[in-house]
Amino acid sequence: MAVKAAIDFDFDRQIERSNTNSVKFDALKAVFGSEDVLPMWVADTDFAAPEAVVQALVERAQHPVYGYSLYPDGLYESMIDWFAERHSWRIDRDWIMIAPGVVPSLHAVAMAFAAPGEGIVVQPPVYPPFFAAAAKTGRSLVINPLVHRDGEYTMDLEQLERCASQARILALCSPHNPAGRVWRESELQDMLEIARRHNLLILSDDIHCDLTFPGHRHTMLASLATEQDQIITAVAPSKTFNIAGMGLSALVVPDPAHRQALKTTFEAMHIEPANPFSIVAFEAAYRHGGPWLDALLEYLQGNVQLVSRYLAAHLPEIRMDEPEGTYLLWLDCSRLGMSDAELKSFFIHQARVGMNPGTSFGDAGSGYMRLNIGTQRAVVQEALERIALAVRTLKNR
Repeated sequence: MAVKAAIDFDFDRQIERSNTNSVKFDALKAVFGSEDVLPMWVADTDFAAPEAVVQALVERAQHPVYGYSLYPDGLYESMIDWFAERHSWRIDRDWIMIAPGVVPSLHAVAMAFAAPGEGIVVQPPVYPPFFAAAAKTGRSLVINPLVHRDGEYTMDLEQLERCASQARILALCSPHNPAGRVWRESELQDMLEIARRHNLLILSDDIHCDLTFPGHRHTMLASLATEQDQIITAVAPSKTFNIAGMGLSALVVPDPAHRQALKTTFEAMHIEPANPFSIVAFEAAYRHGGPWLDALLEYLQGNVQLVSRYLAAHLPEIRMDEPEGTYLLWLDCSRLGMSDAELKSFFIHQARVGMNPGTSFGDAGSGYMRLNIGTQRAVVQEALERIALAVRTLKNR
């Protein structure tokens, strides 16, 4: 495929997404009970995908047969090259298992490596499917809450030690959604030591690994592994390049016995992730998306700075830890003095901004809301102004 290099990346260009079957825009009534909210919730972005991805899809669409498809060598090579260049992580091709998304992979790992009733450790507040992977597969949920101290979330290692003795799997969110933490290598090493002592298998969800801000370096947990470690890594180009609707991801599974167990599990569910469009999008993104991503990270950093300055100047009632990664901000709204139900209603009906309630990330999310800033800066500004007006109106009653 001939790829034309993009000269400019216009992330300020607003693209109409309503009436495109977009979950983020066209499910507002179902999720919030109103279409009169600014959608700042579900974790995709409002930016056009890299031009190379669009070209690859158009070219594939022009071939008029869309039958059953294989995974080409180029798909594997693009992924291997990406992680070697961006993350200094060497992946053997044999380790790669193509999967139908990270969420199905969480469930497959739970079923393949924990018997019914065995424990899966999760670290809330955390992405809701982490809870579902245990609850919906009949496994036991073992809670190891993160600790919020000195403006950041950290792992409670003492509690994790106790949890590990009750579990078979540790589900790691890295970088962490919604806390925005990019775990330091020393933190990951401490966690690995606990996993080794208790023979824990770790499922590391690294779907946001490319979305880290200056001053922070993402460490792939598997790059720290020794022969005794049991680590399965879930990755995808979906969050990085805004192609989540393609539904294609990969598991990196060094242990042949683990690969066979997962293969058996996926076959039992009769899941076939391949479709001709997701395949070409996956490869084109990893092969040609680097310059686009670099520009995106700079733009997102500007959005973070906008929110940080605005909260300090106009909304001191809402606090935010400076995120180290992802395009999701974790807002502490506890100073507004509302219950979680009142908080949810306030943002929908008074502020008219659609965000994810903190409690959807576990009890540790009480008093919080998650704001998606993966959108045009003007939209972020409008959301902040709506919230500020609603807070002023509330205070003036």
